[in-house]
Amino acid sequence: TLSLQIHFSPLTHIPTPWLFPRQSMQLLWLSLLPCLYLASLCSAEQGLEFPSFDGKDRVLHINERNYKKALKRFDMLCLLYHEPQPAHKGRQKQLQMTELVLELTAQVLEDKDIGFGMVDSQKDAKVAKKLGLEEEGSLYIFKDDRVIEFDGEFSADTLVEFLLDVLEDPVELISNPMELRAFERMEEDIRLIGYFKGEDSYYKAFQEASERFQPYIKFFATFDKATAKHLSLKMNEVNFYEPFMEEPAILPGRQLSEMEIVEFVHQHKRATLRKLRAEDMFETWEDNLDGIHIVAFAEEEDPDGYEFLEILKDVARDNTNNPELSIVWIDPDDFPLLTTYWEKTFKVNLFKPQIGVVNVTDADSVWLDMSNDEDLPTAEELEDWIEDVLSGKVNTEDDDDVKDDYDGVDREDGHHGDDHEDHGDYDDHDDSD
Repeated sequence: TLSLQIHFSPLTHIPTPWLFPRQSMQLLWLSLLPCLYLASLCSAEQGLEFPSFDGKDRVLHINERNYKKALKRFDMLCLLYHEPQPAHKGRQKQLQMTELVLELTAQVLEDKDIGFGMVDSQKDAKVAKKLGLEEEGSLYIFKDDRVIEFDGEFSADTLVEFLLDVLEDPVELISNPMELRAFERMEEDIRLIGYFKGEDSYYKAFQEASERFQPYIKFFATFDKATAKHLSLKMNEVNFYEPFMEEPAILPGRQLSEMEIVEFVHQHKRATLRKLRAEDMFETWEDNLDGIHIVAFAEEEDPDGYEFLEILKDVARDNTNNPELSIVWIDPDDFPLLTTYWEKTFKVNLFKPQIGVVNVTDADSVWLDMSNDEDLPTAEELEDWIEDVLSGKVNTEDDDDVKDDYDGVDREDGHHGDDHEDHGDYDDHDDSD
């Protein structure tokens, strides 16, 4: 016997006009939902049953009468700050589905002492002001004396993973070669590691700084001399690893205050090459340079995608000291619901690697011509193109009147339609209309 289980994943935190439009595009995302799972109920084949909502109400409706009690009751409290009940039926349904995501998340984490609630921006405006809730559609996590704003895809699986990370200690200790090997393989993440005598004042400052970035930036520490020697760490020294970089930036081996560590992280956290991840995708997208992003699409599991990603890493390592350069790498496999949308918006074929410059305000974009199926661009060719972008020679605003005759993507052989117009070295796209 098969049962149909529904896993809702509404994307409700939507901060940019084109990639995740705040209002009109919200209903588009709901039209892409739900994701469906078929799960066997045969008693002989248990162990792979996806959770389905059991109908029990666990999400609180927070108001002036109960918010203090809720904060005291749970080790961690997650509050969704939402718009008032809308009159539009589609938006009413969206709000209901959003609440279902919270209900399913609360059900899965029921034994973790995490509370969930919703705060109406109109009815409970006083409570919102007291708690510092500002942005409608945002999820705020209260843990100890900290407030963490969730900036990721609003789906139950992403939320569960994120909240479990928040429950962990903000600093992970490394004490053996296996743990060290795992640390070194985390090339996609920003991570810091410090060498300390023990849980002294130096370590305490490091720990307090880590709490300000948990779980978005990973902090590690070691008290082990052999581990420190392998990482070339001196006593009380901290290494800061940018994503995909082999060599770290070094915080000096002197007594650093919490604020000194925090300021250093803030100055260095915009990576030269960073991956768009479900758990912090909106924070990444909002951190653009003068309203544009250099965006690279590449499937890591695809041979061409893997090769192109390695070229991007070489370019990033050669230009890591350029504060004006930051490339956002998107693996289409990580965002299957967005792939068709991106192809239509940017008029590019995501079956093969692409790199372009995108205006985050109106979705105008210019893409490097990579129509030669035989060879990918070299690191030198990519650097030349990036230099043209940074100098303004390649500019999305220059060709606002140019319309591209794009006939879509042929999904059987994975290439552009035969009538796709060649614009020379760069493919210019205006999606503003």
